[in-house]
Amino acid sequence: MTMKIRAIVTVKGLVQGVAFRHHTVLQGNQLRVTGWVKNLPNGDVQGCFEGDETDVQALVEWCHHGPSRARVDRVIVERKSFRGEFDTFDVRY
Repeated sequence: MTMKIRAIVTVKGLVQGVAFRHHTVLQGNQLRVTGWVKNLPNGDVQGCFEGDETDVQALVEWCHHGPSRARVDRVIVERKSFRGEFDTFDVRY
């Protein structure tokens, strides 16, 4: 059985105004990851991803490049204990 994990991910670079959140939701849904993604006031994008470890890791890896118009400079990942608090993956405002 695959271990369930939670990751708090902060993506730095040109990641706002390039549909990063929208594409993160699409990727998350494809990977059966739950949680949220949002823009931060400083220009970063942050997400909380929960699911099977391999699926969450795949979404984190995708965040290293993001959608085609994005320019990712850095991805910071904080691994946390799985809480199982989400049923969906969506954009937060």
